[in-house]
Amino acid sequence: MTDEDSEKHYRSGLPGFLGTIDTFISKVEAVILAVGVLLMATNTITNVFGRFVLGSSIFFSGEINRILIIMITFAGIGYAARHGRHIRMSAIYDALPVGGRRALMIVISLFTSLVMFFLLYYSVIYILDLYDKGRILPALGFPIFIIYVWVPLGFLITGIQYLLTAIKNMTSHDVYLSTTVVDGYKDTETEV
Repeated sequence: MTDEDSEKHYRSGLPGFLGTIDTFISKVEAVILAVGVLLMATNTITNVFGRFVLGSSIFFSGEINRILIIMITFAGIGYAARHGRHIRMSAIYDALPVGGRRALMIVISLFTSLVMFFLLYYSVIYILDLYDKGRILPALGFPIFIIYVWVPLGFLITGIQYLLTAIKNMTSHDVYLSTTVVDGYKDTETEV
């Protein structure tokens, strides 16, 4: 199975109920990302068409793109964690034997999960503060706190994903970057 196939048909590497949760979250992320990108492209193209062909742009287009950027960004962090596509600095990690790398990956995953849950807590406090202030979007006219609901949702999904990665590493002999991505580098062979 290639990387493209695994992204089309995600199957969790976790057993039982955890695998069901992981697979469900991956499907939700995929829908959010696909719909968000399509809506943003449609909104932008329509606005450009209106501005240059009809002579009038859509007055709320910027606010819609702002909402979609927030949605895509915070759904995307969970997606990146799920597919092991996050940035790593691995000089010390690569020098360790398999057992040391697995232990370090468990610590890294648990710590990152805790950070995500910490940020989840503070993002909820921020949203409640926005709610109390009663601010609204100028063009669309609905409360501004609604557009930030994606932030705690993204932190929650990412925190869960890193927690599941830690569990996968605790129950496996290999080292996993996520629940399905085994640690390692792909060797590329060049013909001479």
